[in-house]
Amino acid sequence: MIFIIDDDEIMAECVARAAGGTVKIFGNAIEAMSAIADGELPDLIFLDILLTGPDGFTFLNETISYKDTVEIPVVIVSSLDFGERDLSTYGVVGVLNKDKMRPDDVRKYVEEYAK
Repeated sequence: MIFIIDDDEIMAECVARAAGGTVKIFGNAIEAMSAIADGELPDLIFLDILLTGPDGFTFLNETISYKDTVEIPVVIVSSLDFGERDLSTYGVVGVLNKDKMRPDDVRKYVEEYAK
């Protein structure tokens, strides 16, 4: 299962179509954390950083705090430029720029990390 956490519904749908498979879309971090607390553990998460409510880094800090979620790979999908910043301590395996990404970029991560 793949989680997509993005308050931009159109972007979330585009990522979901590109990802294929079993996908759950969440409009904010609280909904996603609630699903995880209810026992839904995704194989991969596509995460926007600039979310309504708690932002993506708040979500990342929460997920790295628990042993059952710390190993979930996360791909940041954002219009922010992270440059060479190392985000691996948050479980981030990649960053996709919303302005430049293509469906194949999403599928690459799905093929590598989703079971």
